[in-house]
Amino acid sequence: MKKLLFVISAFLISVSAFAQREFSMTEGDTTYVMKRYVFMHLLSGTERSQDSLEAAKIQEQHLAHLNKMADSGKLVVAGPFENGGEYRGLLIFDVETIEEALALEGEDPAVKAKRLKMQAFYWWGAKGTKLP
Repeated sequence: MKKLLFVISAFLISVSAFAQREFSMTEGDTTYVMKRYVFMHLLSGTERSQDSLEAAKIQEQHLAHLNKMADSGKLVVAGPFENGGEYRGLLIFDVETIEEALALEGEDPAVKAKRLKMQAFYWWGAKGTKLP
């Protein structure tokens, strides 16, 4: 935990880090590489009154869209929230800009049908971080 706080502090101090997507630093014999991703919330959209058959069709298309982006390597994490209220799920993109992530997810049938809407911002994480 102490090392993580050091890495975050060093990141916040480093002005040059904001001009690039990755930076590294060494503490002792350990090198940390941080990378900028796009973190996106999927929120309840304005049109959620579809009947159950239409909603199921949109959900199937939504999952196919997410799988396609994951297969391309641009989407690295995706999943729904449990009891998230308006917050329906999250996506983490490995792309250069927020605009690119918004354009990719803007093609999602659930977004096009207005069942979901998007909120995106930059997030820094350790490069290569994997969920167990």
